[in-house]
Amino acid sequence: MTIIPQNNENNQECANRILVFLKAFEAEKLLRCCNAAKQKGFAVIEIFRYLLCLMFSDRSMYMQMKTNRYTEDFSKNTVHRFLDNGRVNWEKFTNMLSERIVNAFIRPLTSDTREDVFIVDDSAYKKTGYKKTELVATVFDHVSMKYIKGFRMLTLGWSDGNSFIPISHRLMSSGNDKNVIGVVEEYDKRSLAYKRRCQARQKATDVTIDMVKQAQKCGHHAKYILFDSWFSCPCIVADLKKECQLDTIAMVKKNQNIRYSYNGEMLDIKTIYKRCKKRPGRSKYLLSVVVDVVSFDKNGCKITVPAKIVCVRNRNKKKEWLAIICTNTELSEMEIIRIYGKRWDIEVFFKSCKSMLKLEQCRKLSYDALTAYVSVVFVRYMFLSYEKRNDEDDRTLGELMFSIYDEMQDITFNHSMAIITQALFDAVTEMLSLTKEQLEALAESFLSRLPVYLRNSLNITVE
Repeated sequence: MTIIPQNNENNQECANRILVFLKAFEAEKLLRCCNAAKQKGFAVIEIFRYLLCLMFSDRSMYMQMKTNRYTEDFSKNTVHRFLDNGRVNWEKFTNMLSERIVNAFIRPLTSDTREDVFIVDDSAYKKTGYKKTELVATVFDHVSMKYIKGFRMLTLGWSDGNSFIPISHRLMSSGNDKNVIGVVEEYDKRSLAYKRRCQARQKATDVTIDMVKQAQKCGHHAKYILFDSWFSCPCIVADLKKECQLDTIAMVKKNQNIRYSYNGEMLDIKTIYKRCKKRPGRSKYLLSVVVDVVSFDKNGCKITVPAKIVCVRNRNKKKEWLAIICTNTELSEMEIIRIYGKRWDIEVFFKSCKSMLKLEQCRKLSYDALTAYVSVVFVRYMFLSYEKRNDEDDRTLGELMFSIYDEMQDITFNHSMAIITQALFDAVTEMLSLTKEQLEALAESFLSRLPVYLRNSLNITVE
């Protein structure tokens, strides 16, 4: 008996869905705007589509060629040249593509009162063959608390609490020459490749501000920006408020060198916690204080930003506590805690990229190729977020959803409850021969026993 595999049909279906996604957001036009274009030969969008579909295949490009499963018209060298091209501005491409997905597709499905946020975090990007890979360095992984050979993948994303869309990234190396293991090549200082490598060796705080500015320039906007304690130093909080007009919600780092102005004194968070009285009992939070974040800009001018610090219990270690800072002092403590919970979306993103989207499986040695490959992985995640929202959100059905909704309005909840109640009272009156006064008393007694939420939905007031 011959077993007929279904892989070809699944791969073709996936390729068709990806092609629809790329056409919906005009990815080919955006690639041309970012210098990813060819004067002759195969279209760039075909190569890009193949790279996106490669994740959903059961084998790599190398194994496809070894097993005679490679069906593309272009050669493998064409794909490698596409990835190695240092002229392509991949950060601009992911910025523009994510902006179209967020503003044209997700925002119409999201209420204006809902808090959308930027999220900034980094993740370890391990690299095999690190001695020959460009700019690979010894960097610290704050998850495993160990040094690794590779990069820190600094990522900026957008979330509405339901869908997470990655915006841009930077593969951060080390600014210290002693920590750089890989080769360091010379490039024309006017080129994009040179600027990209300079940014890889800058401070993460400066790069974060630049990434947020680039996202806002492309049309992204959000109400808050979230990050972990590794980025919550006073300088970045003050710069985001002054230069980007963004309120910060972040975890406070318990460091004696990081201090805040409280009651006329510069105190660290542990000292502030010890001096203040905690809320008794099983409160949702332990402490809430208003402080001033003090920093200085590049010209030496003092920047003061009022902020609220909320201390909560650590669920993992009951004897310890955590502190969250928010530069919007009008937000309530529970709102600050709730909004900060959206930061977990970027952790899910990192896990998905490494476990399922083959983030760390690129064998390229060029820094340009690594940047291109990570951008391709980001677009893969954008595609999955787009498909997930289409499948789960009924409002993406458009006119069909409104047609169904109008048909269901033929009999409303209030009307149906009135029919049931009237039938019940008619049956009781006929069986028990109640008077009008007794029937009114029965109705009042019945309605007073209904739950509050049910009386509110029926617009019933009981005296």
